[in-house]
Amino acid sequence: MKKIPGFALFIAALLCTNVAVYAQAKLSIGNETAQQKKQRMKWWTDARFGMFIHWGLYALPARHEWVRNHEHITNETYQKYFDEFNPDHFEPKKWAKEAKAAGMKYAVLTTKHHEGFCLFDSKYTDYKAPNTGAKRDLVKEYVDAFRAEGIKIGFYYSLIDWHHPDFPVDKYHPLRPTDENDSAAYAVLNKGRDMANYRKYLYNQVTELLSNYGKIDILWLDFSYPEKFGKGKNDWDAVNLLKQIRKLQPGIIVDNRLNLEDYTDGADFVTPEQVSPKELESYKGKVWETCQTFSGSWGYFRDEDTWKTHRQLLDLLITSASNGGNLILNVGPTARGEFDYRATNALDSLSQWMHANSNAIYSCTFAPETYAVPGNDKLTYNPVTRRLYVHLFDYPADGAVTLKGYKGKIKYAQFLHDDSELQYKVQGDDIILSVPQKKPGYEIPVVELVLQ
Repeated sequence: MKKIPGFALFIAALLCTNVAVYAQAKLSIGNETAQQKKQRMKWWTDARFGMFIHWGLYALPARHEWVRNHEHITNETYQKYFDEFNPDHFEPKKWAKEAKAAGMKYAVLTTKHHEGFCLFDSKYTDYKAPNTGAKRDLVKEYVDAFRAEGIKIGFYYSLIDWHHPDFPVDKYHPLRPTDENDSAAYAVLNKGRDMANYRKYLYNQVTELLSNYGKIDILWLDFSYPEKFGKGKNDWDAVNLLKQIRKLQPGIIVDNRLNLEDYTDGADFVTPEQVSPKELESYKGKVWETCQTFSGSWGYFRDEDTWKTHRQLLDLLITSASNGGNLILNVGPTARGEFDYRATNALDSLSQWMHANSNAIYSCTFAPETYAVPGNDKLTYNPVTRRLYVHLFDYPADGAVTLKGYKGKIKYAQFLHDDSELQYKVQGDDIILSVPQKKPGYEIPVVELVLQ
């Protein structure tokens, strides 16, 4: 009996802790309702497909956008790329036309990557495109070109800056110590560096980007790593930064890399990066966008050759839509400012497929559970038009597609690419759909089912 008060105190403390955790999970920065957010995000969730563009000085060494990190390159050594940067083939109108043809509804350009080089004309640094052979604001030309094609405008901005003299050396910095766990070595390297100064620089540049180019639809901030010898929300003053972002661009959509997981409105979408289609299935029900490369690098990498096939790219796109998510595919232009021929070939192949089958992607999401997925195929569903799309990953050699439990659920079937009728018969509770034995000229043909 004497132990009961102590036990009661333990339970009370536990309850208080749980209440505190619950309250913390419910913190919010603004007062937007769930319905208001859904409406703000609608164009993006309808779009499903976008283009990422990673471009900067790292296109000159052409061996990965993290080349400074990988090779521990100093500012002084890296300066040669700034001196030689002169993208004489930069034609953003051509970029925009290629993106539009491929069916991409929005684009996100790296205005500044981790290397610290700015493609825009910032008044807070000399380390920018107008001071190179380019002699102009490249971001402005990108905005004008993509906006003219009706493509939504996105900016990527790195929270990290390996060039700025006040950005403290951390575990990802090119100047990091040989022993990356040596606190004393970090202290020596960071003598004279002031995070408060850098934080002000970051804030000012984000304000520039959201003030000088008209309506900006997406801001992709990258990235936080709050573990030891890293940086997180306090380093960025992330709450106030996000407040400023939303003040300047109330309708903007912001990614989840500010380390604001404790806030219900600290991000608009989650960002699985370079994961497999199978892994993407676990994001069903969330608001998400997977960022993927055509090859194994974000920036132009001349000798990298692990380029995804047309089928692999389609798998990422279809799997994203079939699980209620978006796909943003990255192009890393060359130092001359044009798309690598391999990227252009990939975009061309997507253009052909999307021209014929985009209705199975735009405004689509996962199908209701009452519709079974046939075999190894995948389903997408448009809840407004009530059309169900069967993506034939395994085209049947016998010309028959079995739709289990579909009896009474459909009233018409056709190929999406040409609206040619597909006949079917009822067999028990199932429907047997007849498709031609000769596969249509698409890597993954799509059947459109008009539902009852």
